[in-house]
Amino acid sequence: MDPENGNVTEFLLVGFKNLHSFRTFVFIFLLLIYIFTLSGNLLIIFLVATNARLRSPMYFFLSNLSISEVAFTTNIVPNMLDNLLSQNFSISLPRCLTQYYFFSSTATTECLLLAIMSYDRYLAICRPLHYFSLINFQLCCQTAMCSWLAGLTISMVTLILLCKSNFCGPNIIDNFFCDLSPLIELSCSDKLVIEMESFVFASLLTLLPFVFIITTYIMILYNILKIPSATGRKKAFSTCSSHLVVVSTYYGTLITMYVAPSRKQIFSISKALSLLYIVVTPLLNPIVYSLRNKEIHFALNSITKYFTTANF
Repeated sequence: MDPENGNVTEFLLVGFKNLHSFRTFVFIFLLLIYIFTLSGNLLIIFLVATNARLRSPMYFFLSNLSISEVAFTTNIVPNMLDNLLSQNFSISLPRCLTQYYFFSSTATTECLLLAIMSYDRYLAICRPLHYFSLINFQLCCQTAMCSWLAGLTISMVTLILLCKSNFCGPNIIDNFFCDLSPLIELSCSDKLVIEMESFVFASLLTLLPFVFIITTYIMILYNILKIPSATGRKKAFSTCSSHLVVVSTYYGTLITMYVAPSRKQIFSISKALSLLYIVVTPLLNPIVYSLRNKEIHFALNSITKYFTTANF
């Protein structure tokens, strides 16, 4: 608190306050997951950038998704690790608002990228003969850029409203990071405008992409079921199964977190889901795509053979 005017100058993130003797174990666990998340997503970005077989719309959007995941986790997890190690749970108001902004913008961008990837899978399965005439590199760059600009711009509107808000106490956030809901609750200013703005944009940029993804996958499954041979159906489904797993996990956690019937009754569950969403979900992207994708396997083997041969 600022002793002169009573305004809050820092918040206390007390999501880990009851760990006590488990603090070291949780620190090591989160650090390992963070390292694997960074390594996996950076590997995908590197493979897509260097391997000619991966220069297709699907892998272009996958690399953008990995960039989003790297930015998303790096924005939050290092601060969580520092809180665990130093047991200093304070975060300044500017850092808290900045953390929220990058959390919101990367999460929004990821929603839009997943929707674009579902459309890419729809074209690949339902209109394969016209695929490369309907989607090209220029269109991929434009749609990816629009996704990033939409996430950064819309979140900036919310950030400006938060910066204009007055925080006069209390300053305790019972979570692991600076999310929008606790910031609104701690604001002493009129909350109606920011609540309406966040609701409208959250609906447009999360629910609409989700409905779009559901619609495209209904059409994809309908077309897959029309394929006469079981081998053909299996091959067609394998081209979109990895994306479907990532979408299901991402949106399943997101909707459970933010569309809860009674936040007070399930607060501890919400915190657990929040940790899952921040730490585990970004790890699934490289795991799912690396385990289930033959092209990624081929590119990884090529890189391994290259470096093995170079050493000799």
